[in-house]
Amino acid sequence: RQLENTCRWLTVMASGQEVVVDDLPPDLQPGRQPGTEVPVPDNWENALARYAENRLAQGDKNLLGDLAPVFERILLVAALNRTGGRKIEAAELLGWGRNTLTRKLRELKPDTGGL
Repeated sequence: RQLENTCRWLTVMASGQEVVVDDLPPDLQPGRQPGTEVPVPDNWENALARYAENRLAQGDKNLLGDLAPVFERILLVAALNRTGGRKIEAAELLGWGRNTLTRKLRELKPDTGGL
């Protein structure tokens, strides 16, 4: 499952058609110490715009349908990690109700690392 999630991450976050080390999720980048702060890229919107432009130039359709679940899965895992797996608190962080979070967990099947 981690490999699948990494591939999905790279699909969204890779800056070009070739994957480089900097495109990897922060926890898989060499030299990163466990427990250290994950740097937040200040240009994620630009990276997403470039990615969308590349996909559209290749003739891809249903871009939003492909990317929305990936985006939601990333936010869901981040919220669950932040709350130590406490679903009600994670739902509040995301602006969702408890039932929505439960439904998204079933639909998106995120890798929560056992939370």
